[in-house]
Amino acid sequence: MIVETNSREETFEFGKSLGEQAKKGEVYCLSGDLGTGKTVFTQGFARGLEITEPVNSPTFTIVSEYEEGRLPLYHFDVYRIEDIEEMEEIGYEDYFYREGVCLIEWAELIKELLPETCVSITIEKNTAKGFDYRKITVTNGELKDI
Repeated sequence: MIVETNSREETFEFGKSLGEQAKKGEVYCLSGDLGTGKTVFTQGFARGLEITEPVNSPTFTIVSEYEEGRLPLYHFDVYRIEDIEEMEEIGYEDYFYREGVCLIEWAELIKELLPETCVSITIEKNTAKGFDYRKITVTNGELKDI
């Protein structure tokens, strides 16, 4: 599925619609260059899970946990992972197989650790179509799609 958005609000709303459909145990792999709107998308996704507390990128903590919603959200940002063993140290498997949903920014950096199937989401900018234009591609399936 490909969705085009033209504002932060539209990107947020699309994330929210996916969050509303999310099921426990799902892993969402979010990719996109810096500044493409991954955090805005994630905030919408969290709202779709009925999480109302502020959601920010967990860049320096690797994972943030939001337990209050319809389903818990485990939000990873693995951009700063230097060694795959860091994921082992935080117990990544415990998150992947809990009762919640995992959303992993920069998932391509830890591809070998991910479950066999996941939902791949790629956000791209195209300034020729407008400053706030985003092309969001969602693929359900195997990791070869990441």
